[in-house]
Amino acid sequence: MPGSPVALHRGKERPLISRYGRTLVAGAALAWAFGQPVLAQDASTAEQTIDVMNKLFGKHAGKRANHAKGAVLEGSFTPSPEAAAVSKASLFQGPAVPVTIRFSDATGVPTIADGAKNANPHGMALKFKLADGSDMDVVVNSLAYFPVATGEEFRDLLKAVSESGPDAAKPTPLERFVATHPAAATAGGTAKTPTSLARQTYNGVNAFILVDKDGKRQPFRFKFVPVDGEELLPEAEAAKRDANYLMDEIGPRVAKAPAKFKVLAQLAEPGDPTNDATKPWPDSRKTLDLGTLSITKAVPDSAEAEKALLFMPNALTDGIEVSDDPLIDARVQAYAVSFGRRTQ
Repeated sequence: MPGSPVALHRGKERPLISRYGRTLVAGAALAWAFGQPVLAQDASTAEQTIDVMNKLFGKHAGKRANHAKGAVLEGSFTPSPEAAAVSKASLFQGPAVPVTIRFSDATGVPTIADGAKNANPHGMALKFKLADGSDMDVVVNSLAYFPVATGEEFRDLLKAVSESGPDAAKPTPLERFVATHPAAATAGGTAKTPTSLARQTYNGVNAFILVDKDGKRQPFRFKFVPVDGEELLPEAEAAKRDANYLMDEIGPRVAKAPAKFKVLAQLAEPGDPTNDATKPWPDSRKTLDLGTLSITKAVPDSAEAEKALLFMPNALTDGIEVSDDPLIDARVQAYAVSFGRRTQ
């Protein structure tokens, strides 16, 4: 990876390890707490995961353990005609529904510069307000795939990062971890810094299931693609931008014209793994147009609004189901721990 690898520790940048620091901290630790963790996973694993995040990033009252810096906006989702054919979900059957959106930077450091290497992957969490009064949540980020496959592995990765400072004996705990988890060394490199939060593609690394009116089940992964196209910055140029350039830009942008995303479902074919987020499906897989997300305004007080927001990847609706991906449950439980701590 180009540049000097660093990890963020209690709000400051410091050298961590010579080869894997940026790739892992910006690829694993950082995508995780943006989502949420599980009912099937041992609760102690979730507690331990958040403990290590607090060690790496510090404790910041009222803030998320990861993806602490963010901006809350509002918009709507309009389903496509094709969506209703593959899922009986009410989200795809009727008119447009309101959506609350939170964009975020990675890490648990609320003052991180938007253009910093460790601010990748950027995240987008969405809460769809359904006609029956219920909500459906979707959590995505700019990684192409996740560094590890289970909640326990993610905890162990964070622990290895925290124990692999510049004075650690060789091979470091992180180097030993990467030797047996190859995706951990490469996932972070798939996330780049955009010119705007509205000009980045956000991927669902976890698999879900579309269920139609006849009970037919189709595994898929979400993808949110900007209508205006993705626009990324070279690392050196991103580092020169104002510390809050992404968070400051998105509100005025959507006030002038909606930021639109095509909401796509990448459809799995037989043999594609649904239980391993480290393994992306081939680009040749069919993508189905589910509809259009239109972001139209920033909320009046984003810092206050985000305190009450809890995005849970298993908060779905009839017609969309969780797959056998263990990270879905793992994210639910760990995020619940983070939420509990920030609201104390």
